[in-house]
Amino acid sequence: MASRQGEQDEVSSRHKRGSLKRTDRRFAYVILVPAMTAFLVMVAYPFIDAMSMAFYQYSIYDLTPTFIGFENFVAILTDPYVLGSWVTTAIFVVGTTLLTMFLGLSWALLMYQDFRGRGVLRTMTLLPWILPSTVSAFIWAWMLNGKYGIVNVMLIGTGLVETPVQFLSDDVGAMMAVILTRAWISIPLFMSFFLAGLQGMDFQQIEAARIDGASNLTVVRRLILPHLKPVFLVTGALGMIGNLQQFDIIYALTGGGPVRATSVLSIEVFRQAFENWNLGMASAIGVLWVFTLMPIVVFYLRSLFRED
Repeated sequence: MASRQGEQDEVSSRHKRGSLKRTDRRFAYVILVPAMTAFLVMVAYPFIDAMSMAFYQYSIYDLTPTFIGFENFVAILTDPYVLGSWVTTAIFVVGTTLLTMFLGLSWALLMYQDFRGRGVLRTMTLLPWILPSTVSAFIWAWMLNGKYGIVNVMLIGTGLVETPVQFLSDDVGAMMAVILTRAWISIPLFMSFFLAGLQGMDFQQIEAARIDGASNLTVVRRLILPHLKPVFLVTGALGMIGNLQQFDIIYALTGGGPVRATSVLSIEVFRQAFENWNLGMASAIGVLWVFTLMPIVVFYLRSLFRED
């Protein structure tokens, strides 16, 4: 009798747990509805619409789309300006990411040291990240101005150059300007990642290496860099993703010039959509832009969730 009562209690308990699980699932679905609705409206639908628009001849002058298949993609792959923008994008992305990682790591190593005023300096380091990117672009445009820029004043004052350097009017100078500006804005974020990685190191290993006579360069190369390898992978991929999507800094600083020297994919999409009013071509460039970005996103996600 007691055994049968126990079985009934167990069945009743299982029924209650099952009811609670069903209730929890229903509640979870209710909670997800607003987020999924926002995602579908704000992300999924515009993306699918842009994907489909890439197969149409669609202009602001003719609001009736005409299906043309892969003609937009063929035009892109045969357009030297668009193909050149891919090369320009690669130069910008790789140059900016490497420079930002180097400067971010160097600054993190400095901020890792114990000295008076470190907290204030760490706080001030966040200033470039807090400022709006267009404001930063205007600041650097003023600093690099060929007539009255402070950089030219310093170069002439130290005797490195005799005449002002027209940074923003030169192909190489303009690319260096946009890379430097973007790196300056991104240094605080990268520094934070590297500094967090340094905080997880065993300081006794560094002290033991220094007692054994290891130089600072040896400590960095043999201890710090191997320890920060996961951070390098994540920050490198994250930096490339952000730099591939960069538009406002380049547009505010150079407008994609001079003579398309800094015309990256985002600038080409803007030109096709809002200067040539060719929305189909702009969508096609956007689609190829997404496929360019996708391998880096996959690598970033694998690095982020990789289990050692």
